[in-house]
Amino acid sequence: MLCLLRFAFITVFATACAAAAPAQTLDLASSNVIDLTHAFDADTIYWPTSPSGFELKPLHRGLNERGFFYAANAFCSPEHGGTHLDAPLHFGEGKWTSADIPADRFVGPAVVIDIAAKAEANPDYLLSPADILAFEAAHGQIKEGTIVLLRTGWSARWPNKKAYLGDDTPNDASHLHFPSFGPEAAALLVNERRVRLIGVDTASVDGGTSKDFFVHRIVAAANVSGIENLTHLDQLPATGAIVIALPMKITMGSGGPARVIAIVAKEGR
Repeated sequence: MLCLLRFAFITVFATACAAAAPAQTLDLASSNVIDLTHAFDADTIYWPTSPSGFELKPLHRGLNERGFFYAANAFCSPEHGGTHLDAPLHFGEGKWTSADIPADRFVGPAVVIDIAAKAEANPDYLLSPADILAFEAAHGQIKEGTIVLLRTGWSARWPNKKAYLGDDTPNDASHLHFPSFGPEAAALLVNERRVRLIGVDTASVDGGTSKDFFVHRIVAAANVSGIENLTHLDQLPATGAIVIALPMKITMGSGGPARVIAIVAKEGR
């Protein structure tokens, strides 16, 4: 039984990885909840070829005819921009849409692979299998059903579009520069480690210079989703966090805005 008033124990049952790891139990009273999501507003970064950005249209804000306050808005947004989900359908014909993805795919134990130093030296740096093996040598092999987050440090550049994307030429995505996953690393994660979700604090799970989007295609073929434009990954440990990444459930959607959080044990607990 969950007792919200006392922040009692919550057990997160990860069905897809039950054979690989036991269910994890969290005491919310001894945990921090970290928001990994950029707010959606007029400064939200979208892919350069996106025909529009985030728009908020006020419908009402103020006292209504009965004399009490009421507020409501309408919003419009492309699926792919800000902190958002790439459903497998995005690059995989016949694969899961946003609404098809089982809900348990959005919740699980997370690891954070940190390549910020390498990305600072080379903005086009791509995660390699060697980076994954080095991480595993230090922290243990990545288990089936894990959510793998890649920290590049790029979220510190948000919302400066030129600094974040490497170029701010309107309607042109041919000169972008930012780090991300490499294709061989993505293949290792989804085909051998069988992770449930990958995420990154840049605009794409493919590097900025990519023209063929191999990472998108590799993960989509495995019915694995990606989360892009994360933030605050520097506040997460390499292992031990639980991530909840809930996108809008859009029928026939290829993606959509997401609210992503991590639950992390407080230091000293």
